[in-house]
Amino acid sequence: MKKKKILRLIRAVLLLCTIVCLVQVCRTYYLSFRHRQQQAAMGERRWENVQGTVEASGGGAAEDGTAGEAMDIPPNPRMLSGLADLYEENHDLVGWLSIADMKIDYPVMQCSDNDYYLSHDFYGREDKYGCLFVKDIADVNSPSDNFVIYGHNMKDGSMFGDLDLYKKEDFYREHSTIRFDTLYEERTYEIVAVFLSRVYDAEEDGFRYYDFYEAETQEEFTYFYDNIKSAALYETGVTAEYGDTFLTLSTCAYHEEDGRLVVVAKRVE
Repeated sequence: MKKKKILRLIRAVLLLCTIVCLVQVCRTYYLSFRHRQQQAAMGERRWENVQGTVEASGGGAAEDGTAGEAMDIPPNPRMLSGLADLYEENHDLVGWLSIADMKIDYPVMQCSDNDYYLSHDFYGREDKYGCLFVKDIADVNSPSDNFVIYGHNMKDGSMFGDLDLYKKEDFYREHSTIRFDTLYEERTYEIVAVFLSRVYDAEEDGFRYYDFYEAETQEEFTYFYDNIKSAALYETGVTAEYGDTFLTLSTCAYHEEDGRLVVVAKRVE
């Protein structure tokens, strides 16, 4: 009798564990499905009107009211029509990043809270996928020397999960260009280097690629350029010189604690 009670207890515990696991799996699947549907809908709206421009106008905000503080709109702007509709809904939008044949086809956001889009979607809802974003220091509209786009490395390949594919040179050879459109300009970038790095503590010495935004001198440019080339996983054959402008994609990597996978590209159009 005692053994039967123990067995029933074990079965009950196992059943409970199974139910908990199934709930978690279903929740994960639902969040992934919702994310894919949301991004697909925005992508359709973005590309169906990608040709031409329209006058920028006001209005629109995220559900929690955080949107609308990200950028100063120049006088009499002409906004790319493919982004104008989305900008109406959230003024934190600063551009759109896409790479052919990859899942990376997303809006890029910016606001005064650099952590906000780590855990919120385009509409201001809490979301573990977050959004691709640039920090408040970044100026994507002016010809700054570099700006860094951050995104989660999701296991389902979404957001910057696909960047892992660039660890293989063969993949890079077939996907060597990146498209980043600001609200006002279409841009094409060519990949210069792919490398692994990490976030360094304040007291540590190390190459902090994520701190490079402006090169005040030739020496500052050379320091950045030499470091990304020496750290590269393979030679791309793409070179750069002082005066070129860069786009840097950064996501988590798991080769070491606080690891990062980084893709640096220079503007060619």
